[in-house]
Amino acid sequence: MTENRTPIVPADSVAIATAAKQLCEGSLVAFPTETVYGLGADATNGESVARVFAAKQRPQFNPLIVHVKDTAAAEAAARFNDTARKLADAFWPGPLTLVLPRLDDRISLLVSAGLDTLAVRVPGHPVAQELLAETGVPVAAPSANMAGCISPTAAGHVVFSLPGADTGGPGMILDGGPCTVGIESTVVDLSAAAPILLRPGGITTEDIEAVIGPLAQPSAPNSEVPKSPGMQDRHYAPVLPIRLDATNARPGEAFLGFGPKAPDDAINLSLTADLSEAAANLFSMIRTLDGLPFEAIAVMTVPDQGLGRAINDRLRRAAQPLPTKPKDVCS
Repeated sequence: MTENRTPIVPADSVAIATAAKQLCEGSLVAFPTETVYGLGADATNGESVARVFAAKQRPQFNPLIVHVKDTAAAEAAARFNDTARKLADAFWPGPLTLVLPRLDDRISLLVSAGLDTLAVRVPGHPVAQELLAETGVPVAAPSANMAGCISPTAAGHVVFSLPGADTGGPGMILDGGPCTVGIESTVVDLSAAAPILLRPGGITTEDIEAVIGPLAQPSAPNSEVPKSPGMQDRHYAPVLPIRLDATNARPGEAFLGFGPKAPDDAINLSLTADLSEAAANLFSMIRTLDGLPFEAIAVMTVPDQGLGRAINDRLRRAAQPLPTKPKDVCS
């Protein structure tokens, strides 16, 4: 992924205006959000959206999240109900995605994999906010990495995760610094009779339920098209295999610790067992350990509460075995 590298550009007003122009002209642009870096395309341009799937080698049954500048723009794109408005008021801009019935016929059906629903959110990162305001259209933006691999939380990660500009990748990468949340948005489906948690993420289940009451869990996986990204059995995966609930490293393993009881020589998600810090560090630390001289990555147990649920969701999916060689996909 290093040939013809896409340029990384500091995200000042001039660069953001250039990026907005490129998006409106049909090009792809990588940009920061508070969760992870996104690979953006004009959501109303079907050819541009198709380029996102091609650049990521992403299956077209896997829908994309549409990013908009504010709640008014979201309500123009999807049909809101009272529950959606409560959640938008409480958590937008921020790391929460709502799945709602589609309204805006301009948005490519490829964005939602042909479904009659749309996944939409208002990001909280100032660069994303300015880019969306400058662009003036909804922007479809999955994580800026190859499908199924580790999500990028810094601009430099994108360079090594996607093809260059001359080979189908983004025309530019806006550098807005490290992502502060570090894991993807929480996704809540509001298109059914009861709200359903499709993906744990940057807003905790406890915080959402404090606003709207209990969340239902998704039904068992089946052959239907998923309503949200991040629902595949294997996702967010490094090249090396991951071993969960480890207490120490076996020969050849790197060790990813959590909390004050971790070995002193381990890379630690959070020395103080702070789940927010651990979430922000998760993907970048896995990247650090993903390669020689190690043969695998052992990970300590993370409490399955609050943001720990999202961390464990990512780790469980990353630890799933791959039917093909990992290096064919993520290196």
